[in-house]
Amino acid sequence: MYYRLKSLSLATTTLLLSLFTPLLPLTLKFEHQVVQAQTTQDRATEAQRLNQEGLQLLNTGQFPEALKKFQQALVIFREIGDRKSEGTLLNNIGSVYDNLGEYPKALEFYQQALAIHKQVGNRLMEGTTLNNIGSVYDSLGEYPKALEFYQQALAIHKQVGNKAVEGTTLNNIGSVYDKLGEYPKALEFYQQALAIHKQVGNKAGEGTTLNNIGLVYDKLGEYPKALEFYQQALAIFKQVGNKAGEGTLLNNIGEVYGSLGEYPKALEFYQQALAIFKQVGNKAEEGTTLNNIGLVYDKLGEYPKALEFYQQALAIHKQVGNKAVEGTTLNNIGLVYRSLGEYPKALEFYQQALAIHKQVGNKAGEGTTLNNIGLVYRSLGEYPKALEFYQQALAIVKQVGNKAGEGTLLNNIGEVYRNLGEYPKALEFFQQALAIHKQVGNKAGEGTTLNNIGFLLEAQNQPELAIVFFKQSVNVIEAIRKDLQVLPKQQQQSYTETVADTYRTLADLLLKQDRVLEAQRVLDLLKVQELEDYLSNVRGNNNTVQGLPNLPPEQQTWTSYQTILNKAVEIGKELTQLRQLKQQNRTLTPTQEQRIAQLVKAQETIREEFNNFSRSPEVLALVTQRSPETLSQDLLLRMGDFNALQDNLKNLQQNAVLLYPLILDDRIELILTTPDSPPIRRTVQVPKKQLNETIAAFRSALQDRTSDAKIPAQQLYNWLIKPLEAELKAADAQTIIYAPDAQLRYIPLAALYDGQQWLVQRYRINNITAASLTDLNTKPQRQLQVLAGAFATGRYSFTVGEQSFNFSGLPFAGTEVENLAKTVPATTQFIDKAFTPQVTVPKMDDYSVVHLATHAAFVVGTPDDSFILFGNGERITLRDIQNWSLKNVDLVVLSACETGLGGKLGNGEEILGLGYQMQRAGARAVVASLWTVDDGGTQTLMNAFYASLKKDNTTKAEALRQAQIALITGNSTALGQKRGIFAVERIGNSSSPNAIARLSHPYYWAPFILIGNGL
Repeated sequence: MYYRLKSLSLATTTLLLSLFTPLLPLTLKFEHQVVQAQTTQDRATEAQRLNQEGLQLLNTGQFPEALKKFQQALVIFREIGDRKSEGTLLNNIGSVYDNLGEYPKALEFYQQALAIHKQVGNRLMEGTTLNNIGSVYDSLGEYPKALEFYQQALAIHKQVGNKAVEGTTLNNIGSVYDKLGEYPKALEFYQQALAIHKQVGNKAGEGTTLNNIGLVYDKLGEYPKALEFYQQALAIFKQVGNKAGEGTLLNNIGEVYGSLGEYPKALEFYQQALAIFKQVGNKAEEGTTLNNIGLVYDKLGEYPKALEFYQQALAIHKQVGNKAVEGTTLNNIGLVYRSLGEYPKALEFYQQALAIHKQVGNKAGEGTTLNNIGLVYRSLGEYPKALEFYQQALAIVKQVGNKAGEGTLLNNIGEVYRNLGEYPKALEFFQQALAIHKQVGNKAGEGTTLNNIGFLLEAQNQPELAIVFFKQSVNVIEAIRKDLQVLPKQQQQSYTETVADTYRTLADLLLKQDRVLEAQRVLDLLKVQELEDYLSNVRGNNNTVQGLPNLPPEQQTWTSYQTILNKAVEIGKELTQLRQLKQQNRTLTPTQEQRIAQLVKAQETIREEFNNFSRSPEVLALVTQRSPETLSQDLLLRMGDFNALQDNLKNLQQNAVLLYPLILDDRIELILTTPDSPPIRRTVQVPKKQLNETIAAFRSALQDRTSDAKIPAQQLYNWLIKPLEAELKAADAQTIIYAPDAQLRYIPLAALYDGQQWLVQRYRINNITAASLTDLNTKPQRQLQVLAGAFATGRYSFTVGEQSFNFSGLPFAGTEVENLAKTVPATTQFIDKAFTPQVTVPKMDDYSVVHLATHAAFVVGTPDDSFILFGNGERITLRDIQNWSLKNVDLVVLSACETGLGGKLGNGEEILGLGYQMQRAGARAVVASLWTVDDGGTQTLMNAFYASLKKDNTTKAEALRQAQIALITGNSTALGQKRGIFAVERIGNSSSPNAIARLSHPYYWAPFILIGNGL
């Protein structure tokens, strides 16, 4: 079967170049020793001046100009025979080429400088140049060699007692371990560096190291901690007047917000950084920041804009001659074309990037781009070619000691073999990848590979064993989300492709085995995962982090597998350490060489154990215990979360039931939970294609007030409700708490038709995002206080992303709010220009109900583009809502919103996301509409809604139901008819007194859904 998750980890290396958040310039690399020459000689003085000018140009990224100054100074020092200063200049020239990404040339000059430093006995500069040589190998991704030179430099700095430079080198060693993914070691060296910088009063070094500590926490997904260190570093750079450093920190803070999916904030910080780099004339960092802005638009799917910024960045990199970063940007342009499906163009840019990486000797970049080329060929179905490029990339990441990248590539190679149907080979590579992910602590990579093994076992008709691996994958993902831990930064973009397929497939397998309780738990977690895919920042809670428990035979199986896996991890760790020593040109003892041979042999034994695992007694025992009663019910009926859910339903005192549909390719699965019985499962044999066609037809009929919506409404009733009629009757159900799946989110359950009446005439209905994120039992405040805003007059036109919007005021919105104030005297009104975010938002939490009678558009696939329009023309986005405080708000009503879907239905994630963001801000429920509704009809429904809501003991769900029934039945009393005058003077273009009768069409009453707590 096809699953998007299969390509997850491969794209994990697409951003490994990490030039988007560069480390701050190393102190030694940019603050080189000022040449000390005899002040009595004019030539020496002139050379010193040229050197100083060169250093200033170097620090502002004007590399060609700096090079000219250094070369002129070098000629003079050679003429006057000042060997010591000559060595310093050669070092500085090496630094220019280093910054230009011309690494072979940089090494050439550094080596010349090193020879002179040794000859004249300049130990201080010898240490400095060794540090810089280490930096080149660091940039080239040759980490063992980098460590070798850094360690030599560190020894010299300690010997000569140069504490400041010792701190810098400790910082650089930390940087290598950071890139190797060995984050605890990186932090250890950074902390040592930080202590020294503080001891000697090196504020610039202190700022640099605080920044680098922030980078580690950033990569670990610990964003609050990352921001804390970035802010400390930023304060220091502002204090010492280091504008370039300030710009770098703003850049890095922007990247944190980008990782959190808060793209407007990310862009805000990037723009601040860009302004600084332009101000100080640092073209190189200007190019880097333009590249970062392009990356944000890339993530937003605004590919033309992304290309525009990448091209600007590329022009600057070419202008300043920065070949290494030029290669990175070409790689990123290739990523955009790959996302657009323009594979030939993607390959063209990848090949250009590859040529540059080879030219400058950037092994890490070369490996990344080879991997990306492999991705393209896999997308094209050219698996042998994909394999060829993956193997080349794998050889490179092994050479440079990048274990995290090695794990990713092994996983990707496994995917190719899976596509080729070579399952044993695929499994072998997946298991090697899994061991490495565990070794380096890549939790998300571990989850992905566990998932891939699950799919492989399913394809081999081993569903029981596949369930074990899918469960472990889900549990890893849930643990990650609880702490908001994500993939390292370079892996995030691909990770957002989705991991929801894991949950969906696991639920499918469990339902096929009639393990309903476990399946319901998976479906609940699925809703949370879909929110994560859409919003990118959804935290779990103490409920979700529990994941899915293993049943006794599954636990026995998993424990057995983990024993083998842990052995593989330990062998891998020891072997890596020994090989790193060898890569650092250290001579191993015969005992160590013998140990390497033993470990390699042990790895082969472990592979055999992995391959024989599926035939082990534990697995055979699992397969033979197929009874659902044995496997599921006994354990899960004792599960605390299920008992708590049933208690919630009982405490509602509304005869409430919970309905979870799951749409699969070949069928619909319905799961119904009642307060007093185990979940009930019903299977409806309808293909997804047919279901989606019926949903589209129903939605079309609902939006056309001249059409008869009852035919598709009854068909959907027959699929979603009729199979459960007997159970609903037995439970005496009065309220359906509904967690719709996929495209079912675009249609109101209330508008299903049983042949005699609409479903809302039989049940209260409220939608939920997920039971694990929803407090169903909190009672509302008894005193109704309303903050109401309306956009009644005027017109606003604007563009959001690629889409143009033209909105006119809603005349009845003003009347709606005025009537609301009459119905609920404790109402504060803001209309038109007075209805602004600045005035309205701060007051919201002082009220129990927030009513916004205005336009809102939920844009499919891009949450940041979704917005609510205020009366003064300003907009707030779906992500802005997460910064609202609505802790005291029972209900938010968006009485004129629309999904903004056009003719294309997505997966309903934007509706799911709206409910979640409102609840996350503190509101217990939201009423929203699924399509653009009639202005006058909405006013009528809202009159009836608030008239019902103000009555004692009337819940939100019941008030909405009564209002909808009033429109269906034409109950003029409920709709506000007084002495023959209708409250609604005009529906559409009609002013007929019979207008209310026409409100019975579901076009007028059905779009409104309640999401969240229905009490």
